[in-house]
Amino acid sequence: MVQPSTFSQSERGLTAVDGIKVGHHTLAERPTGCTVVLTEAGAVAGVDVRGGAPGTRETALLDPTKSVQEVHGIVLSGGSAFGLDAASGVMRYLAERDIGYDTRIAKVPIVPAAILFDLGIGDDPTIRPTADCGYRAAEAATSEAVPEGNVGAGAGATVGKMGGPGRAMKGGVGSASISMPGGLVVSALVVVNAVGDVIDPATGQVVAGARSEDGRTLADARRLLRAGRSNRSRPGENTTIGVVATNASLTQAQATVMAQMAHDGFARAISPSHTPNDGDAIFALSTGVYDEPTSLATVGALAADVMAEAIVRAVRAAIGIPGYPAARDLQAGR
Repeated sequence: MVQPSTFSQSERGLTAVDGIKVGHHTLAERPTGCTVVLTEAGAVAGVDVRGGAPGTRETALLDPTKSVQEVHGIVLSGGSAFGLDAASGVMRYLAERDIGYDTRIAKVPIVPAAILFDLGIGDDPTIRPTADCGYRAAEAATSEAVPEGNVGAGAGATVGKMGGPGRAMKGGVGSASISMPGGLVVSALVVVNAVGDVIDPATGQVVAGARSEDGRTLADARRLLRAGRSNRSRPGENTTIGVVATNASLTQAQATVMAQMAHDGFARAISPSHTPNDGDAIFALSTGVYDEPTSLATVGALAADVMAEAIVRAVRAAIGIPGYPAARDLQAGR
């Protein structure tokens, strides 16, 4: 395996793939928000949903047997199922610009979405992303470097909940990319709100996760499991959601395979991953601007690599909030 720390060649993250924009909107009233990926010219898309507690919208449309092959945006949102409403705001933003699937009567923007549970972060669970949040994130979308950490859907994300209440840490948004010598680009964006710990595949060390009883050190979920400690996280309150993208030309079936292979990045960088308490989902996008023959196996393998790197970047970029220290806080306390 190519070690994630050695191959990153762009600080732009997901937007290193031409034709993709990313925007965040973070609510001030409570740590939550949404993250929007725009593909205004359209992009072939696939999806792979794993884990036992998913929250999604329009994923059935991405089945390779369905008639619509392209999407115009992807929404990743906090707020549990309420956050799916953010996609309506992105649809409105795109419709105002005459972007969407042409039905002859009107252009209908295709905007799949996935959510994570963050209602327990902060004081008021009635504060959650709305359609206006999605619209504002779309307005903010650019092709510049993707902001990481406590932004957008990552504002209320946490990790390491196997140790039980009061022992988790701050998650967030991360993004990474690789540009190959011939012009192929593969990139990833992820929002990490996992039951498990985040592991750096380059070292095998825990970066952020369940803490010890005194809260000052990392407990290591792998050791907890092998010691016979049960998973103390609560069902339906965890999820890692993300997007992988490439400039290669893929069919919808191939994009689906890319999403499937990208889940290997989850398995490398989150332990445990894809649990019954997680709603893990990865969308895959192909812009097709790179028209050279490309191996799907290569694209999928690189997608797994950049996804693993993006996960590690998410927790390293995160900033601690009350009750949830960040990786940088524990490192400073050593």
